[in-house]
Amino acid sequence: MNRFLNEIEQQPQALKDTLQYYSEGKGKECLDRVVTLWQSGRYDKIIFTGMGSSYFISNAATSLLNSSKINSFAINAGELLHYQFQLLSKKTLLVCISQSGESYEIVKILEQLPADVTVIAICNEPESILVKKADETLLSIAGKEDMTSTKTFITSYLVMYILSLALREKLDSTSFTEMQATNKSVSDLINTRNNWLADAVKTIAHVPFVQLVARGPVFATAQQSALMLMEATRNPASALLGGEFRHGPMEMIKEGSRVVIFAPGGKTYDQNLSATADVLAFGAKVLLITDQVPAIIHENLFSITIPGVNEELFAIASIIPMQLLVNQWSVEEKNEPGSFKRGAKVTSIE
Repeated sequence: MNRFLNEIEQQPQALKDTLQYYSEGKGKECLDRVVTLWQSGRYDKIIFTGMGSSYFISNAATSLLNSSKINSFAINAGELLHYQFQLLSKKTLLVCISQSGESYEIVKILEQLPADVTVIAICNEPESILVKKADETLLSIAGKEDMTSTKTFITSYLVMYILSLALREKLDSTSFTEMQATNKSVSDLINTRNNWLADAVKTIAHVPFVQLVARGPVFATAQQSALMLMEATRNPASALLGGEFRHGPMEMIKEGSRVVIFAPGGKTYDQNLSATADVLAFGAKVLLITDQVPAIIHENLFSITIPGVNEELFAIASIIPMQLLVNQWSVEEKNEPGSFKRGAKVTSIE
């Protein structure tokens, strides 16, 4: 077993450990303090920032919070550092998401940050610069990770989701039950991959370009999937919001195109299904990842159904097929999946 696949298989335990951390004890205490800060009335906005996977999760956070009228923004850490730094004030609750806590842009933001800006860290490394400088820290309990982000993506997303529930006053026993069910779905997908992986690879892999499409919080998973494809298979990939895909990029779809569409049941399921039907009609092969039984049958469509996961948690479960597909694609092309040749897992330069 290669190291990337080994880290994929460690994810159910990482999710279990993170969930346990916030159900009682120190994690719950930290979470309660962050919620108290927001409820104090001292802040007029929450800004989420990060790079790569952490920025994708930041976007999902704002999707969840703004829907409940909690004023929040996601700003790429590089853009925040160089172009939007003046947005930060004593009325800002700044949530820095960084798996390592050592990313160059995050470190530079912390070095220049006014003393009256409150910083919340979401991080996997308790001894990192970010954690040491943050006012409060919400740890992800992913364990050591050397390859392209797998465990740290889903555990960081889980921590963000728990925080969003707490801020929306929706964190209760039912939500913990739903998160446990999501972890079971993750485990089931990993354990039953022999039933679906070969067909998924046949549908999508070993082509020059893959387009990924999603809407809402699961767009973070589409972005992370595109990043994995570029990092691990060394092939171009792009993630687009479903609406943006309609506004022009659909023109590139032709015979032989490969498209992955994430379609959880929810506000935009019908729009995602409509896009699926259209790209199939234009000659594309489509991998549809959904929690519904799709009403489309087509020779160029392969569906992976993940039942029993709500739309907001679908981002966690739906990344598993893409992780396993990326691993298999890399192995078949004799690459080491998830390793870095031209960069590093923790980026220390711009």
